[in-house]
Formats: sequence, C-alpha cells, structure tokens
Amino acid sequence: MAPYKTKRSVNAVELLNRRSRGTRDALSRYNLKVFRGVLLQDTRVFLKVWSKTSKSKIMYENGKFYFENYQICYSCVHSDPHVLYKLPKRSKKEKLEDALLCQSPLDKTLASPSDQKPSLLALTANNWLCRLSVDTGKELQKVYLSPNLKFKYLGWDISPEIFYVKTVQSKETSLERQAGIVNNTIMHIAIFQAFPLQIVGIMEINKRVFGNGITDVVLSQGVLAVSYSNKSVKLYSCEHIFQRQSSLLRGKTVGEFPFGIPVNIQIKDCPPVLFEVSCSNNGVQVGGFPWHYIYTPPQKNHKGTHHIRSLKDNIMATNGIQNMNCCSLESDMIFFHPDDSGRIIHFGPNTINGKLLRTVELAERWDETYRHELFFDKDTIVHIEQQNTNFCCHVYKLEGLEEYAE
Repeated sequence: MAPYKTKRSVNAVELLNRRSRGTRDALSRYNLKVFRGVLLQDTRVFLKVWSKTSKSKIMYENGKFYFENYQICYSCVHSDPHVLYKLPKRSKKEKLEDALLCQSPLDKTLASPSDQKPSLLALTANNWLCRLSVDTGKELQKVYLSPNLKFKYLGWDISPEIFYVKTVQSKETSLERQAGIVNNTIMHIAIFQAFPLQIVGIMEINKRVFGNGITDVVLSQGVLAVSYSNKSVKLYSCEHIFQRQSSLLRGKTVGEFPFGIPVNIQIKDCPPVLFEVSCSNNGVQVGGFPWHYIYTPPQKNHKGTHHIRSLKDNIMATNGIQNMNCCSLESDMIFFHPDDSGRIIHFGPNTINGKLLRTVELAERWDETYRHELFFDKDTIVHIEQQNTNFCCHVYKLEGLEEYAE
C-alpha cells in the first residue's frame, strides 16, 4: 500500500513508528522532526543551569568544556555539569599548544577497541603529539615529531580522516642576513591518518618552490592552500604532491624520541595550480554542487560583500553578490551548507536568511565590545564570553515548565 500524504501534525509516537520503517535518509529526517517537535513545545523552555569563570580561554566541543589549556574537562551532557578528569600538572615545555577532537567513523571497524572511541589529539610545546581518552584523559598513544622543528598548530585536512600538524613560520635571522645565507624554508607540515593514528609524512614549504610573500599555508579537503601577501590564494592538489612521498623507514624508529619523523615528501618543483583568486583577508571557500567559490574581492569598494562564482568557468552565480550592510562590531558570516545541497547560509548580528522557529532570552548581559561564542547542541545552549581579562561560560538546558515550577 502506498504511503498516504498528509499535512496534519503527527505526534512523536507516530514519527518514531515511521522512523523505524525508513531508510537512512528518512531516519535523519524523522529524527529532526521528533527533535524539532520537542524543542518547539510551549511547555518547554531553556533555563540557565550552570556558569563558570576562568582566567584562561574556555573551549567547548561535543558536550564537553575544556579549561586551563585542556588540563581540566567538564561534561555538560546532563543537567548538572561535572568534572570528567584533571590532567597532571605539566611543565612549561610540556604545555599543550593545540588540540583536536576526533570522532571515529561509524562505518569502519578498527583493530583496537580504543581506536574506535572518540579521543583528543593534543600537541605539546616539546613536539609530542598525544592521543588522549576524552572520558578519562588517559594517554592512549604518542608520537615524537622532531628534535629540530617547532610544531605549534593542528588542523583538519579531511575530517575525521586526515589531519595535519604545522610548524611556526621560519623567519630569517639577522645573523643569516649578515652572513648572506638565504633561508628558503617557510614551514613544515606533518600529515597523519586519524583512525588508527598513523604517520603519512612531513613536507617542507619553501620559497624556491612556491615563491615569495607566503603568509600562510593550510590543508583542506585534499587541497594545499597557499596565501600570499599580495592578497592572492593558490590551490594545489595534495594527491599530486604526495606522489613524491618516499619511505619513512630509514633504519631509525620513526616517531620515537629522539629521532622524530624525517621529511619524506620532497617537493622539488612547483605542482600545477588548480585554482587562483585574489581576495580580501586571503579568505576563499569552495563548495556547493556544481562547484562554486565564495570570496570578497580585495578592492575597498567591495568591502563587506561576498561574491559567489562558478569554479569551472568563473561565471557569477544568480544573485551572486551578497551584502548585509552590517552596522555592528560583529561582521556577517557566509558559508556553504554542510549537507552538500548547494545551499548557502548567510547570517549577521541581527539578520539570518531562514525561518525563525524560536527566540531564547539569555540571562546574562551581552557586551558587544568583547568576543562571544554560542553553541546549540541538541537540548543545550552554551554561551562563552570574555569579561575584561576573564572568560565565562553559561549553560542553558531544555526543561519542562512543570519541572521548573516544582
């Protein structure tokens, strides 16, 4: 019998029944319908349940707060946030420089049970990459990167499969200038597979290959993006670059102290440029279907606008210039929808291009002169703000009015 079509409202029990018979896409759709129904009930409100202040920056991800440079972890999954773990006190040389949360892929079965669980990748000041349990803080694995290079930043190439670790930019010293020594090296990038944690290799970014005026280099979705001081961005294929990869095994234990990881991805000549654009703040986004890109031209008269063009032929999209004319300390944001539908989300401090479902009043004062972060995570709203030299987080939970009255 063909399924009937109706516009009448259905209760959660009927939605759950339909969900049990649906495909994967239908499961996601029905899950969202059930959640939206609960969220928009008149008998439920978001109530502030917890606040905490810190002298250092507060990070939030996937139901967990990280305080004191990732040393202390709080869980806020339940209505009463509590400490999950406290790491042992670290020396200055062992402090955590950066961290990434890893969620294991659901469609793969890994050899070790610990590899299947979420973990925190942490980079220390003395070049150790550590994998920690997100529930206990226990060290599960560690890799020594290098005795000579100074690694400082972590980032995703292809989340949650490939990530990279980046060094600080190399600066020409006065002694090198006096001696006439030319330092072509800009930085080094180490590439890893996340699940299980495995080394791919290390490559050097230098002026001889990629040219002068490099301001930053990142990896994203299998592309090496190089930004220049003349406001241009060039994209290169990581697959093409990794073809120059040599074996890591050279008679030493790779990733162990004091050897670290050798530079095994040799880039001797410039790879083909996939795409190049001049843009403000070296910011360009690629996405949509078919492929398009979003950027702001570097000219002053284009400030505050977002241009959307076809990646294939550079033709401007219909309604391809977006401008909110924001008169606020906070700028607007625009990005491709993460569902690969080709839709674009554009919102500002006072405007969002979307249907308003509900308004939530925050209990604390909003000071626009300081930075704010808002997270909407299922039944939880998290507000992180700066207060002069301190930082403060606030947690709101979805509660029933009957529970609140009691």
